Amino acid sequence: MMDNISRRMFLRGSLATASAVAVGGLVTLPSAASAGNYSPPSVAYGPASGVAKLNANENPYGPSPAAIKAIVEASTKGAYYAAEPYQVLVDMIAEKNGLSKSQVTLSSGSSGVLSYAAIASAEKGKILGPDLFWDTTAKAPQKIGAPKIKRIAKTADLSIDLDALYAAIDDDVAMVHVTNPNNPTGSLLDADKLRAFCIKASKRTLVLVDEAYNEVTDMPEKNSMVSLVKQGHNVIVAKTFSKIYGLAGLRVGYMMGSEQNIANINRHSLGGYAMNQAGLAAAIASYNDEAFLKMSKSKIVEGREMVFDAVKANGLIALPSATNFIFVDLGSANAEIFRQKMAEQNVLVRGIYQDYNNWSRVSMGLISDVQQYVDAMPRALELSLAAS
Repeated sequence: MMDNISRRMFLRGSLATASAVAVGGLVTLPSAASAGNYSPPSVAYGPASGVAKLNANENPYGPSPAAIKAIVEASTKGAYYAAEPYQVLVDMIAEKNGLSKSQVTLSSGSSGVLSYAAIASAEKGKILGPDLFWDTTAKAPQKIGAPKIKRIAKTADLSIDLDALYAAIDDDVAMVHVTNPNNPTGSLLDADKLRAFCIKASKRTLVLVDEAYNEVTDMPEKNSMVSLVKQGHNVIVAKTFSKIYGLAGLRVGYMMGSEQNIANINRHSLGGYAMNQAGLAAAIASYNDEAFLKMSKSKIVEGREMVFDAVKANGLIALPSATNFIFVDLGSANAEIFRQKMAEQNVLVRGIYQDYNNWSRVSMGLISDVQQYVDAMPRALELSLAAS
């Protein structure tokens, strides 16, 4: 009975709408006020007040003013797929890097293109990487039955041993994954040594260089391996707007490579249909905003100096960093316990990576948040040592 009533009401409404259109009338959607008292749920789009969020390598100084303006405008067109802004950003990236449009592909954050590259490579063989690097995307093929990542042995200083990495390349390796600067260590490889490695290794297999933090380094152009893509080497380079551009929540990243490599990666991509208007608009507005990048980098450097001073004052050491985070050696303290004790003081940092039990990664945030970390560190360290 209820189904019959519902159908009659639906048909009556449909006929009324059709009649209005037939006589040239406008069918007006109900306004927010006439639609009832609906209001969206309260959502926290960032950390709560008083919480220092220093666990995800974000840049809280973004989005830039230009990006925010673009976001507002693009959001009003959020009903439409983002095919045109997708192509505009591809064109901008290609032009800036001296590449053809077919040598550039985008995704929602660089996680997308990095995962696509890993999945495409896993169809041919194993992925090779250091013992410690940001391996989330390299693990993506394992979810569909691919072999685990082939890793080289630890090094005493937690650096990437390029000689050992090259020596580990065999016929089963389909791609070598290098993150530079590395995450979570923050270490930067010598540009000339990395370039020589990439040229030599790419003769034997595909080489992926993840440059998520390249713009934070002192010499981004020198440290980037994009020139090898231009020269035709079997190298692909990934970058992101999530870090220094301050667009982590708006999800835009990209990859550059040969036309053949990009086409192979794009077999696993949905292109512009998988991205959003607001994120692309923000990326377009930010891409050449040198003033914002300079300001962001200055805040990152200021925060790093504060953390290094605190590390020293607490009798600890940390690895040199070319990024917006620092890898701190807690000595005898357990990094997971330290994370918990910092969280109790409303400071969020990362816990243990693999079996590096005493190493703690902290990101640079607002200077006030970094100061909160500095102030909380002695107590958290004391409690961690007592519990370890």
